[in-house]
Amino acid sequence: MIRAYKLYTGEDGHSHVIEGTVANREVKDAVSVMFNETAPHSSYDWHPAPTTQYVITLSGTLLFETYLGETFTLEPGDVLIALDTTGSGHKWKLIDDQPWRRMYVVFNNDTTYNFVPNV
Repeated sequence: MIRAYKLYTGEDGHSHVIEGTVANREVKDAVSVMFNETAPHSSYDWHPAPTTQYVITLSGTLLFETYLGETFTLEPGDVLIALDTTGSGHKWKLIDDQPWRRMYVVFNNDTTYNFVPNV
């Protein structure tokens, strides 16, 4: 199973996170795909996701934090399902010596996500 984190805006206007997995063998229509790299030891302060998207980590280990103090660590191979496009947002920092290499997969707003929460 591929580990995933669903980051979403709750009714309280703050970002929250649920850990789970992405379901295998489900095809989703993507609007665009983009690659990006950020230097080791970088960080990015409070921000909401710019759009609904998967962020697939290829290298680097990051610590994410929500405004209310929820934290999780993204490692290579993990998928972040970024749905918190409004509200207080989240921040992140690289916690190893690797650059953060990632792939963004952007979806239409009406796309369903193949996320399975841990029980």
